[in-house]
This record gives sequence, C-alpha cells and structure tokens, in this order.
Amino acid sequence: MKKKAGKGALVLVFWLGVWAVCALAVGRELLLPSPAAVGRTLFALAGTGDFWRALLASLGRVTVGFLLGAALGTVLGGATALSRWWDLLASPALRAVRTVPVVSFILLLYFWLPTSQVPVAVSALMALPVVWRSARQGVASADPQLLELAGAYRLGHWRTWRLVRLPAALPALAAGWETALGLSWKSGVAAEVLCQPKWALGTGLQVSKAYLDTPGLFAWTVAIVCLSLGMEGLLRLALRRWKGGGEG
Repeated sequence: MKKKAGKGALVLVFWLGVWAVCALAVGRELLLPSPAAVGRTLFALAGTGDFWRALLASLGRVTVGFLLGAALGTVLGGATALSRWWDLLASPALRAVRTVPVVSFILLLYFWLPTSQVPVAVSALMALPVVWRSARQGVASADPQLLELAGAYRLGHWRTWRLVRLPAALPALAAGWETALGLSWKSGVAAEVLCQPKWALGTGLQVSKAYLDTPGLFAWTVAIVCLSLGMEGLLRLALRRWKGGGEG
C-alpha cells in the first residue's frame, strides 16, 4: 500500500512540475495560471462558507442522480437480459438515451424541471444506459451449466439469482458503475454550468469564467476532480468489500 501511494505521489509531482513549467513558459496567468496560484485560490475559497455550500449541494445532486440511474439501470439490465419482451421494449429507448448529446437533455429538462433538479436528472440519465448495458451483459454471461444445475436442484428464481447470476454479473456491474459515476459528475456539473443553481460547483465555474478569473476556474475544477476521484475510490472500496463478503 505504501509503495503504491509513493508511486502515486511521484506521478502527481511529475505532472505538477509539467504544469508549472508550462505556466512559466506561457507567462500569462490569464491563459495558464501556475499550480501555486491555483492552490492559493483554492485555499481562499475553502475558507468561505459559500464554497462548502456549493460543494455539498453538488455532491448531493450527483450522488442522488447516480444512485437513481444506477439502480434503474441495474434492474432494467437484468430484465432485458432475462426477458425477450423487455429487451424489445426497453433497449431501443436506452440506446437512444446513450447517443443523445448531454446538452440536449440539459436544455430540454431546463424547461420541465426546477433549476436545482436538472443536474440530478441529467446525472441519472447519463448513468442509466451505461449501467444497463453492463448489467445486461453481466447477467447474460452466467454459466449455463450452473443455471442447469440450479434448476435441477430447484433453487428457485431468487436463490438462482443470488448464487449464480449476481456473482457472474458483478465484475461487469462494477465496471459499469465506476464508469457511470464519472459520467454523472461530468454531466451533472455541465448541467450546473448551464442552469446555475444558487449553490453549485458548476455555478462557481461559470462565475469565474464570466470574470476572467482563470485561477478560480482551475480551483473549482480541482475541487470537482477531487470529489469525483474520492467518490470513485469509495465506490471501489465498497464493491471490493461486497465481493469479499460474497466470497466469504
């Protein structure tokens, strides 16, 4: 663990060095601020209550949107993998959701929902087709011989699902959930930039852009990246413990 952390720190120092050299070469903070300037701005923002309100509000919106999209995607993935009719009805709509640009959803939902709810809905919509596809493929990948054995022992639908289908689907589901979480953050913050709720990280980005505050723009971005990576790490840890508990 310590060796891995040391390597991660070296990689971080390397890229910070590249950033510092590039900022020095450009020589204009408006175009590319230095890591030190961004760090000072982030430290100043962290000392204000507005920053933490925006951070918690965005964290709540993205988390709720991701959980809604992941839950619905998992259920629909299992349904479309096991039922031909469900696959026929749901798959075209979910593929359409996956191909429609996120900006189109943001603009449409802006007319239909309150401003603060648009990022939640967009995050859920972006997570939904990714998780659905992973769940569908995972559930369909269950070993036919194990399924036949479960039928021979008359385990029933629930026990067959828990003992055979879910373990087979978990690797694909885990990958889909991690990918969907990153997409939820990107799309949720993009929706905040366009809709500008009162408390939001995306609103902070938009305000910094309007005032040509490039260090502020970078500082808000760093906060978003750190939150996204932190949530992905927590999700990965939860999945690892779940798999360990299932194996035990």
